[in-house]
Amino acid sequence: MRSSSSRGRTSHTARRRTAHRRTATVALAGVTALIAAAVQAGAATAAPEAPRPGRANPAHTAVKLTPSQRAELIRHADAGRTAAARRLGLGDQEKLVVKDVVKDADGTLHTRYERTYAGLPVLGGDLVVATDSAGKTMEVVRATNATLKVAGLTPAVPEATAERQAVGRAKALGGTKPAADSVRKVIWAATGKPVLAYETVVGGLQEDGTPNELHVITDAATGQKLYEYQGVKNGVGNTQYSGQVTLTTTQSGSTYNLTDGARGGHKTYNLNRGTSGTGTLFSQSSDTWGNGTSSNAATAGADAHYGAALTWDFYKSTFGRTGIKNNGVGAYSRVHYGNAYVNAFWTDSCFCMTYGDGSGNTKPLTSIDVAGHEMSHGVTSATANLNYSGESGGLNEATSDIMAAGVEFYANNTTDVGDYLVGEKIDINGNGTPLRYMDKPSKDGASKDNWYSGIGGVDVHYSSGPANHFFYLLSEGSGAKVVNGVSYNSPTADGLPVTGIGRDKALQIWYRALSTKWTSTTNYAGARTGTLAAAGELYGTTSAEYKAVQDAWAGVGVGARSGGGGGGGGTSYESSTPVSIPDNGPAVTSDITVSGRTGNAPNNLQVSVDIAHTWRGDLVIDLVGPSGTAYRLKDYSSSDSGDGVNETYTVNAAAESANGTWKLRVQDQATYDTGTINGWKLTFP
Repeated sequence: MRSSSSRGRTSHTARRRTAHRRTATVALAGVTALIAAAVQAGAATAAPEAPRPGRANPAHTAVKLTPSQRAELIRHADAGRTAAARRLGLGDQEKLVVKDVVKDADGTLHTRYERTYAGLPVLGGDLVVATDSAGKTMEVVRATNATLKVAGLTPAVPEATAERQAVGRAKALGGTKPAADSVRKVIWAATGKPVLAYETVVGGLQEDGTPNELHVITDAATGQKLYEYQGVKNGVGNTQYSGQVTLTTTQSGSTYNLTDGARGGHKTYNLNRGTSGTGTLFSQSSDTWGNGTSSNAATAGADAHYGAALTWDFYKSTFGRTGIKNNGVGAYSRVHYGNAYVNAFWTDSCFCMTYGDGSGNTKPLTSIDVAGHEMSHGVTSATANLNYSGESGGLNEATSDIMAAGVEFYANNTTDVGDYLVGEKIDINGNGTPLRYMDKPSKDGASKDNWYSGIGGVDVHYSSGPANHFFYLLSEGSGAKVVNGVSYNSPTADGLPVTGIGRDKALQIWYRALSTKWTSTTNYAGARTGTLAAAGELYGTTSAEYKAVQDAWAGVGVGARSGGGGGGGGTSYESSTPVSIPDNGPAVTSDITVSGRTGNAPNNLQVSVDIAHTWRGDLVIDLVGPSGTAYRLKDYSSSDSGDGVNETYTVNAAAESANGTWKLRVQDQATYDTGTINGWKLTFP
């Protein structure tokens, strides 16, 4: 039961709070050592001059590893995982499992681990450890800061109870399978205090014919459902036409087949309206595939094969990544799934991409951006593995939209030009409009333009809106413009302009955050922290690129603007040094030193706060002026279960001298949740 340090709480209140606890995500614990070193501790001043655009720092650019080089790094990390666990202070029952390694040109290694506890997988226990060339730990990014300890390993609830709950939930979502595919014991650590739990997976088909891999997490002590997510990542894409393209195929005797030996052996199969298995590998006597229309089954095969090749080439050329898992192995594609199935999906369990034929079986969803979108779900799974629910689910979907745009621009196909639209060629709505818009997501009628506290409860395809919007702003900037013949007009949450840095740099920042900064539980506040860390490493913390990341996130309601961005000629002073907030502990402070001003502070001083914290109602936040006087910004609330505080407060500070040390004081006044002051800013109008 939760208890407040300031006063007792009735058991009724505690039960109500537990019952209404939503599946909160945990933000990043901190940013890189580079950023921590680059911002002077305890002081921040307005930038003396405008940031300048920079070139990517080659030292902090990931090395393009061959599959064998990557495998060797993983083997080396695996050999040292026991020592790594000891250095990290993990408990005797905890073990690390190496998932991936990214190497920078300066020798820095970013090793991504999963964790086990007493032999059980820990869901939400993943972490990324950055070590320098000498093996010294520089940074640890954790999916949870909670100590891994559970009361016992013997469930009080039978496995059959968890299975019934999961099967019932699947039926409520349109599933028809009477039993679960699997049930296993796990430690659930992604949302608050770690507990012994069951993970139940229910297969079969969803209501629209999409395969089902519903994961339901059940508390093994109480039987309460803790979390659920869909393992099959699906989305929608374009029609079949990319014009006449070149395909890499394989000749066997007198026949050709759709096997791409240049890209990990990627194969494309014809399901011929089936819904299981691989179907038949496309093979024929001619190396000319399809006729450009849905009347020929090989047309969809050609488009899918082409999209897979483009996606492989995009990741390799842009990020040095060889294949979805970066191991040189190709996935495979299946076309003609089901009957008039208007969707496409990626499945981790088969490492495969599947396309339906669309309305009337005449519009296969096999275009460039759908291939890039769905296969990027595989890349996300192999890197940050963002949970497919809540805010992390929105970031998962947005990553696929963002990378799909990257693939489409990379293709430079005159028939299907690069754009910031999703599904612009499939007319699901019957009015010729795209399914999603990155410049103004709300134009689709459901997506959200900006972050707000309840966005974690929105379907992941629509909670992706703020991240898509951020990427567009970072790439192209706000306002009206035309790109590749397509008109856009992107607003901002605060009404202030954003200057873009170009799509190429925006992609590099997003990918570096995905591959080295984010974990399975990263939410929007954590995404901001990770992209700032990435921008700082690549371009420097005083660069125009770093400033643009701050401003683009502020443009979608996440965090504060960069210094001097307060509008109306205001001057801003900012601290970006992370400060950990202990659970139900003493208050912590972050300082900003203001100098060079005259007179007192204004009666409308703006205080912009960026705090990552689960169950933000635990927090009490004050601004402390140079005189020591405290100005309350946020009170404690036992009922506010939202994640993070990203707000701008107005304070009448006219009694304070403008110059001096200002403090943001934050205290967690209840147990079970922790967080981080990511940064904060003072703006003098």
